[in-house]
Amino acid sequence: QVQLVESGGGLVQAGGSLRLSCAASGRTVSTYNMGWFRQAPGKEREFVATISRSGGFTYYADSVQGRFAISRDNAKNTVWLQMNSLKPEDTAVYYCAADRSVGWRASRRENEYDYWGQGTQVTVSS
Repeated sequence: QVQLVESGGGLVQAGGSLRLSCAASGRTVSTYNMGWFRQAPGKEREFVATISRSGGFTYYADSVQGRFAISRDNAKNTVWLQMNSLKPEDTAVYYCAADRSVGWRASRRENEYDYWGQGTQVTVSS
């Protein structure tokens, strides 16, 4: 089992950038495909991005494609989400998640992920 802790959230103006981190413990993060999700107030949690175990494959939601970048360093047991050109509609709690499935399937559904962090708040002001 792996424990995930997100950090790096905060308040930023529209057009700004933030870099979220997801630190894993308990089991090496290289065991998992990793993903980021977010949940805005009053809305369901939605997929943001996912990355394969090796980092060789990534997949993004259309709403963040070209603005966000997911990356990982298995030696540091950490996954990142670089967020650029932030918009007010990016305001949400961002969650890191681990998918233990075999292979790469670009998981985009919540029920495809087995472990979750507690989330970090990102607020983008206009």
